[in-house]
Amino acid sequence: MNIRRAYPFEAGVLTDLAVASEAYWGYDKKFLDTFRAVYKVSEDYIINNPTFVLEEDDKAIGFYSIIENSEGVVLEYFYIDPSYIRKGYGRILWDHLIEFCKNRGILEFDFVASNEAVPFYEKMGAIKVGETKSLVESDRRVNKLKMVIS
Repeated sequence: MNIRRAYPFEAGVLTDLAVASEAYWGYDKKFLDTFRAVYKVSEDYIINNPTFVLEEDDKAIGFYSIIENSEGVVLEYFYIDPSYIRKGYGRILWDHLIEFCKNRGILEFDFVASNEAVPFYEKMGAIKVGETKSLVESDRRVNKLKMVIS
């Protein structure tokens, strides 16, 4: 197992991984098609934002990425291949994220998550701070979370 920076040419693989991870929760094809369009990872995105891949046997099995700007830091992506969910890989990737943030001087970050994923993030120490409108379905609400790094 290895965690490394993502390569720009992996944009399609990471997009597929994100969609597969989201599909784990039972969303229908229409939702997943819209999700793919909204959360497509581009080569430019990887070049311009810290993006890390968790791999095993040279296969990407998870990834995360943050966006840093003048308003703060946002965890934009955090996905695990469905066959690796609930096996400790999420924690390994999360621990790397926290260590990366500490080394970068990042004290906190915000993100959104579906109801199904909130228990994992709360177990990692994040707190729910509200809700916001989903970018995938306009009539759906998603959770806003904050992670304060100590």
